[in-house]
Amino acid sequence: MTPERPGRSRAGLLQRLRPEPVTVEQVRAAAAAVLPGLATGGLRAALLRDPARGPVLVLAEDERRVRTTLVDLAEDMTDAGVAPTAAGVAAALTDWVGARPVSDAAAAASGVAVLDWTDATRTAVGWQVVVRRGERAVAWTPSDRADAAVVARTRTSATARAADTGGVLRVEGPVALWSHPGTPVLASAVLAAPGRLLARIADAGLGLQEPHVVVTPVRPLACASAAVATRLAGETGEACVRLPWARIPDLRWL
Repeated sequence: MTPERPGRSRAGLLQRLRPEPVTVEQVRAAAAAVLPGLATGGLRAALLRDPARGPVLVLAEDERRVRTTLVDLAEDMTDAGVAPTAAGVAAALTDWVGARPVSDAAAAASGVAVLDWTDATRTAVGWQVVVRRGERAVAWTPSDRADAAVVARTRTSATARAADTGGVLRVEGPVALWSHPGTPVLASAVLAAPGRLLARIADAGLGLQEPHVVVTPVRPLACASAAVATRLAGETGEACVRLPWARIPDLRWL
């Protein structure tokens, strides 16, 4: 008689599928290891004791404050599938710090104007200020302290920087593609000076009649004639916006 194989336990299968948790102690160790190197310039980081909630991590930069418990961080990392290793938790904590809100001073000093969706429907784009942190670009939301004059000056400076952000031009047949290899969302910054981009496309040997641009934030810009751009916008599987060149200066701020 062939012996029967033991049945698989559903509980055992679920246990294997459930991610191994990141612990509070792992987050505490990562904070001790990485925060001193991240807390540079105006950024300050502190690990505080809260008798009711446990250890609390506080980030402070100018007018911005971020406060979260290590318990919440550990749970968020577990839910995100972060590897419960020293390297995995340290990388996740570094990303979390990099995603912190942008201060008014940081936006004024290094903000760049880029295009992003105006709302969740993804049917229109507008300008916003972002600050680059490594390969990440974080959007700036003005604080309550930033009056209209501060916002206007910051946007003006961000627009001036956008024109010099750089990128890579590639011509493929009737289409010119403009991308930013370091931080993809910065590709649209070039449209802060659309005439300069059009001149570069012409220098590359592509003369565009009725030039249009197909914008998909965080993707390369596609510049082509009206007919080609219409076809591109219809064939792409992603949400995008097709703009005649003349409409670019009229785009509003988010």
